[in-house]
Amino acid sequence: MTQSTLKACKAAIGAWQQAFNRQDAAGCATQYQEDAIMEARPMGTFKGRAQIQAFWQQIIDGGYCDVDYTDVEWQKVDDNSYILTSKWTMNKAYGVVHRELWVLQPDGSAKLKEDDFEIQGER
Repeated sequence: MTQSTLKACKAAIGAWQQAFNRQDAAGCATQYQEDAIMEARPMGTFKGRAQIQAFWQQIIDGGYCDVDYTDVEWQKVDDNSYILTSKWTMNKAYGVVHRELWVLQPDGSAKLKEDDFEIQGER
């Protein structure tokens, strides 16, 4: 079960990244659970898929694109969830993912339950 959970989590982060890079805020938001909480330091905390989608739409509208992850680490929480940490870059900013909690869903996909990342600077 664990390998399939990790595979689902990796597929989900890939789907989020592809949605962002094609400038699709709704596609980004669908990778979050309905009740997800996202902390985007220093921008604020966003609760629920609608607020999260609005945040990503604002970022996309601001001209941000081309997100990439480096130094990605996956830590098993249990058979149904993993935590991702990494560094990230975009065309106009960079930062770190402090904690993304990806949880296996009943349909076998994974969704973000908690997202905690930080914008550390402009490029």
